[in-house]
Amino acid sequence: MGHETRSRVARAAWRRTAQRTASVAGRLRGTRGRPDDAGMATAEYAIATLAAVGFAGVLVVVLKGSEVKGLLSGIVRQALGG
Repeated sequence: MGHETRSRVARAAWRRTAQRTASVAGRLRGTRGRPDDAGMATAEYAIATLAAVGFAGVLVVVLKGSEVKGLLSGIVRQALGG
């Protein structure tokens, strides 16, 4: 087999592999040739919710400290004029 024939065979094999990959990816997405972001919004909401819960947990721990309670009480007293 000559060099030219091997190159042609290799290119054809590469094309078939690329087509199969695109076909499998299309089946996994549920479409062919069209990007589909149907599940992205749900995943983004889940990540944002987990981040918010983590931040709230840290905030609760910080606010339970006696120093922070004293500072917040002082701010509230000052705001109420007492």
